[in-house]
Amino acid sequence: MGGLTMSRYQGTWGRIGWLAVSIAAYGLLGYEVPRSAFGYEISLYGWLCIGYGWQLWPMLSRPDKRLSSARPDWFLFRAAILFRLLLLGTMPQLSDDYARFIWDGRLLAHGYNPYLYLPARLLGTLVATDANLSAALFQSLNSPHYFTVYPPVSQALFGLAAWLSPDSILGNVIALRVPILLAEGGTVWLMVKLLQRANRNPNLALLYALNPLVILELTGNLHGEAIMIFFVLLAVWLWQRDWFVLSAGALALAIGTKFLPVILFPLLLVHLGWRRGVRYTGLTGLFTVLLFLPFVTGDLIRNIGSSLGLYMHTFGFNASIYPLVRATGHWLTGSNTSTATGVGLSVLTLLGAGGLAWRWGHSQPGRVVVLTLTLYFLLTTTVHPWYITSLVAGTVFTQARYPLLWAGVVWLSYSAYQARPYGENNWLILVEYVLFAGFAVWERIINVRTIQ
Repeated sequence: MGGLTMSRYQGTWGRIGWLAVSIAAYGLLGYEVPRSAFGYEISLYGWLCIGYGWQLWPMLSRPDKRLSSARPDWFLFRAAILFRLLLLGTMPQLSDDYARFIWDGRLLAHGYNPYLYLPARLLGTLVATDANLSAALFQSLNSPHYFTVYPPVSQALFGLAAWLSPDSILGNVIALRVPILLAEGGTVWLMVKLLQRANRNPNLALLYALNPLVILELTGNLHGEAIMIFFVLLAVWLWQRDWFVLSAGALALAIGTKFLPVILFPLLLVHLGWRRGVRYTGLTGLFTVLLFLPFVTGDLIRNIGSSLGLYMHTFGFNASIYPLVRATGHWLTGSNTSTATGVGLSVLTLLGAGGLAWRWGHSQPGRVVVLTLTLYFLLTTTVHPWYITSLVAGTVFTQARYPLLWAGVVWLSYSAYQARPYGENNWLILVEYVLFAGFAVWERIINVRTIQ
């Protein structure tokens, strides 16, 4: 196999052609094509996914875990860096979450606690004037009637970006993007090191590094999963070096960026053993609480809780099981069952995470991570495309490849933004989940099992 020397497999000119067309596609998606132009989006994204599969086909078709001595494919790693740098100066085209990042950051940079202020009640006040919160920025917010839900590490990055660029929206966006670029570089480096330690081909990190969804949603659209994934992998790397406290601190920083890693606590308790698991999760929890201390007031928990509750039990986007259960509940009871459905599925997710950890947590933690995240995304009310990037990161350390397919077809959910008011295309969502589920079942049938 020769270390999967993909340059010989693909050909130099073929790679150069792929690189040139990919640069053009990323440039158009990053700078020109609005999210309302779904036809152009899906065409360009489809090309990027085809090129991604073509370049990485040797690894996808002939997996071999005993290749730690394989040479890193520097052409593709450099291409991954180039694609991200290409997006450095773009405004996010596919998500307007960045407006809330800037809003919260300007509050924090001017000494105000972002967890205490509802944007809809703040506009036109002395606080808004002092923090340079304009009407134009307010109009860009997608949830002006909800308190912020972003944890303290994210808020610190928002505040730093606002301090560096207090007046320019584009400057603020670039300042938000730089930490993401650094985190992505750190993530790929950690993936290579962790793969080599596990005696696996370091080029498997390219499954994440070159993935179009990862590049466009994290670097392009500024989503904090990039920071979260980096800190989770850093926690694993530190743990492998017996730096217990530092590892717990890194995991706390991941939770302080996005709350998602909390769902992995059952795995930690099982994999580390009850005594060490309790100590580790307890220390991680303590560090997480310390991160919130600068923001603590009597209203903090209530405000975050209210917004998280609405998000988890009321909102809905690109969900699979949730709308079916909700509709069934409405048919049976004749009333709105959104909250009850959301709560029930959340409980089922926690029970499922515990069951998966109990079944495979001792010997196959990578498998449990991928399956737990899959379960969570199948049962949750909202599955934005960038959520799947964490699954892409997990698949690097397993033989599961269905997350890569999901990363491709999840783009169909952007069909909701073709017109206003926004509305989901249920047929395309059905296609997304049928393709994803069908491929996952096919993988299981042919006995391609996930491994650590």
